[in-house]
Amino acid sequence: MVKSALQLVDEVIAREGGYSNHPADRGGPTNWGITEQVARAYGYRGDMRSLPRALAVEIYLKRYWSGPRFDQVASRDMALAAELFDAGVNMGPARAGAFYQRALNLLNRGAVDYPDVAADGNVGPVSLAAHDGYLRKRGDAEGRAVLLWLVRSFRTGRYAEIAEANGSQEVFLYGWVARQVRDAA
Repeated sequence: MVKSALQLVDEVIAREGGYSNHPADRGGPTNWGITEQVARAYGYRGDMRSLPRALAVEIYLKRYWSGPRFDQVASRDMALAAELFDAGVNMGPARAGAFYQRALNLLNRGAVDYPDVAADGNVGPVSLAAHDGYLRKRGDAEGRAVLLWLVRSFRTGRYAEIAEANGSQEVFLYGWVARQVRDAA
């Protein structure tokens, strides 16, 4: 099923729920999955318990969808864009963008199919052109699945690195990976 950006945001909000301030969550107080630091960056000055859902939706769309240009990835592959969006929400859009760029670089057969791109997390015209080159070469269902799988693999590996580096984060590892397993089913 093809989802819209608003459906993706609604799913994140439903999963994240309302106000939380888990002692092991390095993001601190959150509401609707939006951290206090991010809310403040978007001009919210109130108590995080009162963050309006509508503002959370606006932040998700600006910071995690159109800002990192995942909306432009969606015009090529919505499933991949949904993965990048969700990864971006969880670990930052630049890291999600870098996963995408690394995967494109590794799948270009040594720059034979299209040039490498900087894996800097900034998804722009060069990254999107590389994606177009990938689709010209491997654009069938299997090709799309391979690109998505590689991005998910980078993401899963990053979760393991986080938990290994800081044992307090192990409390979140099962849920992080379980969500990916559910999304892949």
